[in-house]
Amino acid sequence: MKKSMLAISMLTLAAAVACAQETSTAHADHAAAAATAPPGPSEMTGGVWAKQHLASSPRHREWVNVKAGNRVVSCFVVYPEVKNKAAAVIVIHEIFGLTDWVQMEADEVAAAGYIAIAPDLLSGTAPKGGGTSEIGDVNAAVKAIGALPPDQITSDLNAVADYVTKLPSANGKLAVAGFCWGGGQSFRFATNRPNISAAYVFYGTGPDADAIARIKAPVYGFYAGNDARVGATIPATTDLMKAAGKTYEPVTYEGAGHGFMRAGDAPPPPANAEAKVGDAYAGNKKARDAAWVRWTALLKKL
Repeated sequence: MKKSMLAISMLTLAAAVACAQETSTAHADHAAAAATAPPGPSEMTGGVWAKQHLASSPRHREWVNVKAGNRVVSCFVVYPEVKNKAAAVIVIHEIFGLTDWVQMEADEVAAAGYIAIAPDLLSGTAPKGGGTSEIGDVNAAVKAIGALPPDQITSDLNAVADYVTKLPSANGKLAVAGFCWGGGQSFRFATNRPNISAAYVFYGTGPDADAIARIKAPVYGFYAGNDARVGATIPATTDLMKAAGKTYEPVTYEGAGHGFMRAGDAPPPPANAEAKVGDAYAGNKKARDAAWVRWTALLKKL
């Protein structure tokens, strides 16, 4: 019964995703993101398996509060187990906020040898002044992120960048990565932070021509073949980046859906799940593994 219910839940989730994609707005960028569910104990979004990963991690993790003007941004920091000072990577969460999976992804970046810092850009937006964990509801998180002022996002990320690059164990080099909504924000941050070394955009859309002109760092894109909404924007972004003389290297992973980094991290579906559930998982898992190999190879260039 448990296995069959899980399979049904996964199919229901896929239907919800399709509906979400149809209702995305320009203000929320690609707010209609992919297969996910509210932060919390869910087998499909990392509420259980991401927590287990973090619990077994040997790396030092801590929560810090970073001042950004009159705001305080809560950040999850993970340190690599390395001998020398390391480059830092800002990990920008999906439109669902700083979930357990995003924290798990930060830990994986640290495992690769980098200081990872994942800011909760929903800090201060919850009814009692908290962030993602206090909001605890996917619809409320999406609504709250859609209402974030762009200048506030930039201010928060700049404060986080200043903080992490000044850590005693940091070597001063900085990169930014983001997923879904965070992917678009990582691209956007490259237009506002001239001294970053690279931007890694996971299924996020690009900025306009005027903003692109300000980019100094190379931008690397990671896209899903089964994500026409975002995929349709790649040719125009490629043309704009080329015209501006910027480095932009997009790669599309066929057979994968939007959100494949998280979906590919999840446990496989039960053996008795419907074929399309297993096929979707296989495509996401293959894309996640290939993207991880590419990403870690690019990180070594920092």
